[in-house]
Amino acid sequence: MRTLKFLLRKEFRQIFRNRALLPMIFIMPILQLLVIPLAADYEVKNINISVVDHDHSTYSRELISKIHSSGYFRLADYSNSFNDAFKQIENNKSDLVLEIPHGFERNLIRENSQQLFIAVNAINGIKASLGGAYLNNIIAGYNADLRVQLTEVQKFSRRPTIHITSSNWFNTLLNYTYFMVPGIMVSLITMVGVYMCALNIVKEKETGTIEQINVTPIKKYHFILGKLIPFWLIGVFIFSVSLFGVARGVYGIVPVGNVGLLYAFLAVFLVAVLGIGLLISTYSETQQQAMSLAFFFMMVFILMSGLFTSVDSMPEWAIVIAKCNPMTYFIEVNRMVILKGSSFADLKNHFLIMGGFAVVFNTWAILNYKKTS
Repeated sequence: MRTLKFLLRKEFRQIFRNRALLPMIFIMPILQLLVIPLAADYEVKNINISVVDHDHSTYSRELISKIHSSGYFRLADYSNSFNDAFKQIENNKSDLVLEIPHGFERNLIRENSQQLFIAVNAINGIKASLGGAYLNNIIAGYNADLRVQLTEVQKFSRRPTIHITSSNWFNTLLNYTYFMVPGIMVSLITMVGVYMCALNIVKEKETGTIEQINVTPIKKYHFILGKLIPFWLIGVFIFSVSLFGVARGVYGIVPVGNVGLLYAFLAVFLVAVLGIGLLISTYSETQQQAMSLAFFFMMVFILMSGLFTSVDSMPEWAIVIAKCNPMTYFIEVNRMVILKGSSFADLKNHFLIMGGFAVVFNTWAILNYKKTS
């Protein structure tokens, strides 16, 4: 224990003396958590729409007003020619074209039916599908309002009606930041753990100080623990600031479940993540090599963790990779505990899997680390 105490003292002094490392550990994760959830939002707004109105009637103007006032669309162009409106799409000034034909109001009143034409710029598939869905819903709502106005209300209706009442659970206001912030917290802690642990050890190789440690009677596990414990504590500190400072203070996210359960899983997760950083350092001789390896794995971890897209919607081969990703399980646990209030019974399999990751990565790293005497 005395040997480990001296090693830990050395590591903390080395970390806090590095002025370039401190902002990367403490400042960058907080700034990223403040900015990324506001940008990583799948709720598409400000969709540019061009309207071709051949009718110029009261009904057509009401429909255009309803589309514009929805908050999702911006009127980019209003013309009488579809070719002119289509040029707006070709010039990337418009995302959709809505064409209202002649006799729109007349046909609705007399024949009780009318067709509209919608052209969608499908280069951006997400924006196209969501923009088209938004527009269809707005038109359907306008159509329902017109039917109520034009249909004579009967005192006693013999037609059966179905009333639908919906209730949003766990995220009542459908706030997308509630979904993103717990996942981004995990990605930031993973980056700090993998990058900093790997770079710290590889820097010792470059400066030659690791050779001095190797010829000492310090045991291998002393050296490993001396490298892992400081960054484990830093990871817990960053998670605490993110959870109670940024998530709660800025976004108003209050954990519904047991916070102690989160910290218990965090403890195991950090051991696994630091084991990955330690493993990378055993295969790297320079900081550039370590950065390249860490960047490769972090890109795979983030993109295939369910942070942005659901794991269930991935192809089979991608699901297998996602299941081998520690971030996948912690993101799921974070969302389950913070938003749903899940208990240990719901998460026991996640604990077992993460424990397996921690054992595998750290054992691999320890076996691969060669200490010469």
